[in-house]
Amino acid sequence: MMSKENIFKEVATILNETFEIPKENIKSETRLFEDMDLDSIDAVDLIVKLQNYTDRKIAPEVFKNVRNVGDIVDAVHQLIKENNGPV
Repeated sequence: MMSKENIFKEVATILNETFEIPKENIKSETRLFEDMDLDSIDAVDLIVKLQNYTDRKIAPEVFKNVRNVGDIVDAVHQLIKENNGPV
């Protein structure tokens, strides 16, 4: 199974490459909407990128309560765990 540390690194890379957020500004507690100024369209783009990364379909309700980078890492980790297997 992929570790949370590896998931965090990939999420940081996606945020950096997609939304031009400097990696040094991305921490687990960094808030998506308030700190990174992402909007709902950006959130959809992020979900699409994460689906490509995990090779799994991500239901929108999985991300309904996501507020910060740590929440994304936890949600992706749980998704991978529930689907029993490595990415």
